[in-house]
Amino acid sequence: MTTAKIREETLEQLMGDRFGRYSKSIIQERALPDIRDGLKPVQRRILFAMNKDGNTYDKGFRKSAKSVGNVMGNFHPHGDSSIYEALVRMSQDWKLREPLIEMHGNNGSMDGDPAAAMRYTEARLSKIAGLMLQDIDKDTVDMTLNFDDTEKEPTVLPARFPNLLVNGATGISAGYATEIPPHNLAEVIDALDYLLDHPQATLNDLMKFIPGPDFPTGGIVQGLEGIKEAYENGRGRIVVRAKTEIVSLRGGKQQINISEIPYEVNKAQLVKRIDDLRINRKVEGIAEVRDETDRTGLRIAVELKRNVDAQGILNYLFKNTDLQINYNFNMVAIDEMRPQRVGLKRFLSAYLAFQKEIITRRTKFELNRANKRLHIVEGLIKALSILDQVIKTIRGSKNRRDAKQNLVSQYAFTADQAEAIVTLQLYRLTNTDVTQLENEKKQLSSQISKYHQILEQPAKLNAVLRREMQSVKKAFGNPRRTKIEAHVQKLTVATTVTVPDEQVVVMVSRFGYIKRSSLRSFNASAINDDGLREDDYPILIKETSTLNHLFMFTNLGNLIYRPVHELADTRWKDMGEHLSQTVGLAEDEMIIQAFTFADLKQQGSFIMATTDGQVKRTSFSDYKPGSRYKTHATKYIKLKSADAEVVNVEYYEPTAKKEQSVVLASRQGYALRFDIAEVSPTGARTAGVRGINLKEDDILSAMTIVDDESLLAVVTQRGAFKLMKANELELGSRARRGNLILRRLKKNPHEVAGLTSYPADYDGKLEIITDRPQIVEVAVADHHVSVAQSNGMFVVDTDSQGTPVWIRQQLTAVDGAEQPQNN
Repeated sequence: MTTAKIREETLEQLMGDRFGRYSKSIIQERALPDIRDGLKPVQRRILFAMNKDGNTYDKGFRKSAKSVGNVMGNFHPHGDSSIYEALVRMSQDWKLREPLIEMHGNNGSMDGDPAAAMRYTEARLSKIAGLMLQDIDKDTVDMTLNFDDTEKEPTVLPARFPNLLVNGATGISAGYATEIPPHNLAEVIDALDYLLDHPQATLNDLMKFIPGPDFPTGGIVQGLEGIKEAYENGRGRIVVRAKTEIVSLRGGKQQINISEIPYEVNKAQLVKRIDDLRINRKVEGIAEVRDETDRTGLRIAVELKRNVDAQGILNYLFKNTDLQINYNFNMVAIDEMRPQRVGLKRFLSAYLAFQKEIITRRTKFELNRANKRLHIVEGLIKALSILDQVIKTIRGSKNRRDAKQNLVSQYAFTADQAEAIVTLQLYRLTNTDVTQLENEKKQLSSQISKYHQILEQPAKLNAVLRREMQSVKKAFGNPRRTKIEAHVQKLTVATTVTVPDEQVVVMVSRFGYIKRSSLRSFNASAINDDGLREDDYPILIKETSTLNHLFMFTNLGNLIYRPVHELADTRWKDMGEHLSQTVGLAEDEMIIQAFTFADLKQQGSFIMATTDGQVKRTSFSDYKPGSRYKTHATKYIKLKSADAEVVNVEYYEPTAKKEQSVVLASRQGYALRFDIAEVSPTGARTAGVRGINLKEDDILSAMTIVDDESLLAVVTQRGAFKLMKANELELGSRARRGNLILRRLKKNPHEVAGLTSYPADYDGKLEIITDRPQIVEVAVADHHVSVAQSNGMFVVDTDSQGTPVWIRQQLTAVDGAEQPQNN
C-alpha cells in the first residue's frame, strides 16, 4: 500500500496554475485559429474525419449525425452540439466566403433561424475543402495521437489555399478574442504571388492586391485608413453598410431597395427594427417595410410616403439600424504555438513559409518513394536479363524465404529486389514488360532529378508554389462582392425626417417652466389656466411648429436652447417641465426673454442691455447650440459686476423700410436713443460697450428697439402709465445720460419700472406686471400720447395690486407666425 503524497501550496499558486492550464487549453484547443490553415481544432477534426471516411464532394451526401458521431468518437471528445454547430457554420455561404461543407437540408438562414437537427440534414466536403486536405497522405504535416491513443490526427491541415484570410475567423478565448474578416481568394493569391517575388514588399504594395475585406454578403466598406491600420498592426475599425437604391414608384412615391446587408447582421431583426421605427414614429415618411427575399436573392423594400426626403430617411436608417455597422478588426491567431495579433504581411508570410514546408515535405516523400521504386525497377530489369538463372535458382530453393536468400547471395540483389522478383507474376516475363520497365526507369530518373532540383533550388520550389496557387485561383477565383470606399460618409439627418411637422403652442414661464401643448388642448382651455404657480407667469406663449427652435435668455446671462419637439408634450393645464431638471438655474435666476425661430440660419443679431448701463450686439450665428445643449447653458454675455443683471434681450434684423434705433431708460427717468450701428457686433462672451452714462445711484431699468414711427409705453413704480412718441427722444450717440422722460417731483418721485415699444398701428392691449404678481391690462386706445416730461396717469393700485416691475404687449395672440415675438 502506497501513501499518497500531499503537497502544500497557497491558494494563489494553485488557482494561478490551474487557470493558466485552462486558459492555454481554451486558447490553443478551442477558440483561436491556427495562422497556417485558419482552422480551430474542432473544424480541423471535422474536415479530417469526413475526408478519412470518404465523405468528399465527388461522392453522395451522408447524414450529418454520422459525421458528428465519427468526429466525437474518434477525435473530439466534447458535446455533439458544438461539433454540429461548427459543421453547420462551415456550410453557411453568408458566413464563409468559400464554404468548406456542402449541406442538404435546412442549415439555418440569415434571419437567425437554427439549422435542422443533425438527424435530418446531410453533409459532405465541398470541392474547395479538398484543397485543405490535399497531400495529407504524403507526410506533409505532423500527426499526433488522439485523445485515447487509438488514432492519429493532424496538428494542422496542408491548406493548399489561404483559408484564414479567405474565410476569416471569429472567437473568444481566455484573455484573447479574434475577429478576422473574409477576403477574396483571387486577391489573396495575387498578393501571395507578389510577396513570393518581393519579400521586402510594403503594406501599400500588398494593398494594391488586397484593398480590403470581401464579405460573403457583399455590402459597402468605408474607411481606407481603418483597413490600413488593421492590416498594419491587426487592429482597426471600418464601417460596413448595406447596398441600397432609391427608386421611384407610381403616384409620386419612392422606395428604398436593400439588396445586400452588412456581414453577420440578422436580416429578420433588421426588418423588425426598421418597422418598429415606423410604428413608433421615430422616423416620419415610412409607409411599409417588406422582406421580399426569395430564391433570386436578398431584397428588403422600404416603401415611403409621398413627398418625403428619401435620402434623409435612408441616412436615419443607416445611423439608427444595422443597415450600417462598425466592424472591428482583431486579427489574432495561433502563430508558432502562441496567440499573437498580426498584420496582413505576417499572415501572408506565414502562409508562404508553411506552403514551402508542405511542398518540401511532399517532395521528400515522393523522392523517397521514387527512389524505392527505381531500386525495384533496376532489380527487375537485372532479373529479366538473367531470367533463366533466376528461374533455376528459385525452382531449386526450398521455400520463398530460401529463394530470396539465394537471389541475394548468388546475384547480389538486395532484399527489396529479391522480394519483388519472387512476387513477380509469370505474365510479366515478356519483352513488352522489359520495355515498360526501361521506360519507367527513365521516368523515375527524370522525376528524381526534378525532386532534387525542388529541394536544392529555392527558385524551383517557388515556381511550384506559384503554379499551384495560380491553378487554385483559376479553379476557384471569383469576382469581389464588397465595394471599398476610401472615406466614411458623414451622416446628417434633418429634423424633418424624425419629427412630424405639427403646430403646437409653446409656453415659457418667468421661473423656468417650459412645455408644448397641442392646439386642441390649448383651444379647449382658458389661456390663464396654464398650470403655473401663483407667483409665476408666462414670458412666452406662441403657436409654432415642432420643427422650430426655442431660445431662452436669463437675467444672469445664460442662454438655454431647446428644439421645440424636445419640449415636454403636456396638456395646457399642466405645469410642464422645469429647466432645473436638465440645465439647472441659480436661486435668483429667471427667464427674461424667449424667442422661436424657424431654423438656425438666421441673419440677424441679438441686442441686450444690463443694469449697469452696458449694451451689446451679437450675431445669431454666435449662439448656435453645441452638442451639450441639453445639460449646459451657454453664456451669452459677460456681466461686468457681481450685482449686474440683464434687463432685456431683443432680436434685431435690419430692414430696408425703416431705420431702427435703441432706447435705454434708467430708473431715475433718463432715456437715451441712439442708432444700432453705434453698437458694433461682438462675440458671445463679451461684456459689450457703455450704452448710457448713469448716475452713481441710478441703474438701467429698460431697453427696447424702435423706429421713428414707434410709440413708447412707460410704467412707473407708483402705478402711473403714459404713452409717448419715440422720435421725441433726440437720436444721438451712446454713452450719454440722455433726456428726462418723467417730470421730477420733490416728494415720492416717479421711477421707470418698465418701458416697451409698439407699432403706431397697434390697437391691442399692454400688460403691466406687478411684483405680486398680478397682470393689469391697459388698452392703448384708451390713452392719449403725452409729452416727454409728463408722468402719465395712474392705472395700477399699488396697495392692492402690487408694484409694477414690467410692461409688455399682451400674450394672447396665437397666430402661427414664425417671426420671433417681441415681449
